[in-house]
Amino acid sequence: MNIRNVAEKDLPDVVDIQIAGWRTAYRGIIDDEILDTLNREERLARRQKDWRDTGFIVAEKDGKVVGFCRYIDNNSYSSDYDVDCELMAIYLRPDVKRQGIGCKLFNYVTDEFRRQGKKKMILWCLKDNQASCRFYEAMGGTLGGEKTFETGGKTFPEIAYLYDL
Repeated sequence: MNIRNVAEKDLPDVVDIQIAGWRTAYRGIIDDEILDTLNREERLARRQKDWRDTGFIVAEKDGKVVGFCRYIDNNSYSSDYDVDCELMAIYLRPDVKRQGIGCKLFNYVTDEFRRQGKKKMILWCLKDNQASCRFYEAMGGTLGGEKTFETGGKTFPEIAYLYDL
């Protein structure tokens, strides 16, 4: 397995992984109608912006992109918290979960933040996404607060996980 910076050519795979991730991980949490109508082109446009503006890595296995992680080395998305960096997303293809890839992506980002001299990281997770909550707790996160996330005209509770780096 290889972890590397995302290339523009990877973005369609990244979007497909994100959509598949939402449809599996969030089924029963977010309304089916929202999940079933996720717009690939809209998400591709967002990921192109992210590719230019934030840290963005992919995991490759056998030459294929199987996961990705986005991060930012400031707290512009979580300015109400005493943090200096944020892990914004980790997604894996559903068929490669529980193979250690998520841990490797997570550790890559935290190692990068440490190299930059960062001290405290935050990430947000849908509160009802118990599998991801267990993962982030196993990676050493402590609960740090709540907010809501809006999609499809509905709001969903999110919880913060904080990490001392």
